[in-house]
Amino acid sequence: MEVIKRTAEMQEISLRLKREGRIIGLVPTMGYLHDGHLSLIKKARRENDIVIMSNFVNPLQFGPKEDFATYPRDLDRDNKLAESAGVDYVFAPTTEEMYPQGYDTYVEVKGPITEKMCGKSRPGHFKGVTTVVLKLFLITQPDRAYFGQKDAQQAIVIRKMVTDLNVPVKIITCPIIREEDGLALSSRNTYLSSEERLQALALPRALSAGRDMIMKGETDPQKVRLHIKQMLESSPGIRVDYVEVVDGDDLSDLSVIKGKVLLAAAVYVGKTRLIDNIDLML
Repeated sequence: MEVIKRTAEMQEISLRLKREGRIIGLVPTMGYLHDGHLSLIKKARRENDIVIMSNFVNPLQFGPKEDFATYPRDLDRDNKLAESAGVDYVFAPTTEEMYPQGYDTYVEVKGPITEKMCGKSRPGHFKGVTTVVLKLFLITQPDRAYFGQKDAQQAIVIRKMVTDLNVPVKIITCPIIREEDGLALSSRNTYLSSEERLQALALPRALSAGRDMIMKGETDPQKVRLHIKQMLESSPGIRVDYVEVVDGDDLSDLSVIKGKVLLAAAVYVGKTRLIDNIDLML
């Protein structure tokens, strides 16, 4: 496994691999790897000739009062895990390498899919996401790119960008990996105290209760949304950011629960913001 820190070198390697006819899979990450990331890498390993993992904490997707400075980082640990999972190249640029002095170009998906949920709570977040992801696509030249379902809105936004801009990359969304007690794996879970870690279980439990309502025949999205919201609001230590029951393809509002449905929520547990979702096909 090689660790590449220069954009020009990574792009040169990727273009050479493409000329050789190699199929490239990209796993974009912000590092501090957990089993969720490793599941993406292992799927990419099975489906491609070459696996590239990016490890870059992207400042553009953090707001001014968010956790960019304190976001967990451990490149040596990440490299060992990446190599054991089958990564061929780790692309780990500095901020200055990705956004040199004078950088002033951004990519933004407009419309409802970036204006609700995390887009509403974190203005500018998805502009930062789409900008860095398109740069990573151009640098690493992947045939496929792998994203986790936990960041469902992000995957939908990236798929929209790829479609609108005719980017020849297949976006593959992989299932959420959870702890045994149901909490979705996240690098931000490391922020939680032992008490907060227990309180955070209210999030997957409330979403599961919403899913159970639907499976028992409830078709009114507002009733399901309200039930999830009330469960969260009555849970100790939880402050609700949002709860949504929306179309699973484009995040549009539903009048009736049918087809592909996404139950999504974001909460604060102490100072830590956690997101989770359940997707259903009815």
